[in-house]
Amino acid sequence: MGFFQTNLPYLLAGISTGGQYALIAIGYTMVYGILRLINFAHGDVFMCAALMVIYSSSYLPLYISIPIAIVATGLLGFAIERVAYKPLRTAPRMSAMISAIGMSYLIQNLALYVTGGLTKYYPPVPFISDSIEIFGAMTKRVTVITPFVTLFLIIVLVSIIKYTKIGIAMRAVSRDFETAQLMGVKINSVISATFVIGSLLAAIGSSLFFSNYTGVTPTVGGMPGLKAFVAAVFGGIGSIPGAVIGAFIIGICENLIKGMGLTTFSDAFTFVLLIVVLMFMPTGLFGEKATDKV
Repeated sequence: MGFFQTNLPYLLAGISTGGQYALIAIGYTMVYGILRLINFAHGDVFMCAALMVIYSSSYLPLYISIPIAIVATGLLGFAIERVAYKPLRTAPRMSAMISAIGMSYLIQNLALYVTGGLTKYYPPVPFISDSIEIFGAMTKRVTVITPFVTLFLIIVLVSIIKYTKIGIAMRAVSRDFETAQLMGVKINSVISATFVIGSLLAAIGSSLFFSNYTGVTPTVGGMPGLKAFVAAVFGGIGSIPGAVIGAFIIGICENLIKGMGLTTFSDAFTFVLLIVVLMFMPTGLFGEKATDKV
């Protein structure tokens, strides 16, 4: 019982962190599923969502500033696609990748200019930031809420992809880009919608994440974004269920390692796990097996 109570806070934190990584990882895996490219600025979108809440909450109540920041983050994702990806639609993939990296550094430097390089602190969110006791372990309510919010959003996303016109178009484009275009699918609209949805999920994940870890700097999106990318690759990039499961595995393992007193190695473990999995399963846990076309 003592072992359970000792490690319960880390297990709960791992489930919560995994849910937050999952919301970011879905953005990576959706963009890859459509364009076969990685949006390297996605972690910075996550960071920008937090800064928008911090600055807007200075003038507006949180119940208004958080929804505004989420919508604004969706528009930011749309702008990134139009600026960094759309002009390079027919260019070599390496060009689009370099453009995405440049967009990442541009966002970081703009954030550095706005914040002056100082750490900004996420405002306490009523109800979510409160502390509660679970089986004798103290934790924040956001830890308990995150998995349910993540599950709900995933169900909504899967429903959109399966039953709506834009979702069917996304599936068609991810399956065969050129054929979908020939069949009259509006490729630009589908790609923009993919970026917007991914950015909206990252913004919600940002609100949950920074309710727990309140310090926000221009580079704070780097490690969560990188771990979410690892989760997407680990689960099989292009697969939404794979990204979610990979994110939860990484979040739980990372926090249990911290509970063992090996905090120094918690980040390294994520990447070692990825290397080991890819050695035996190159396409990840749920990735599509590559087939040679004759």
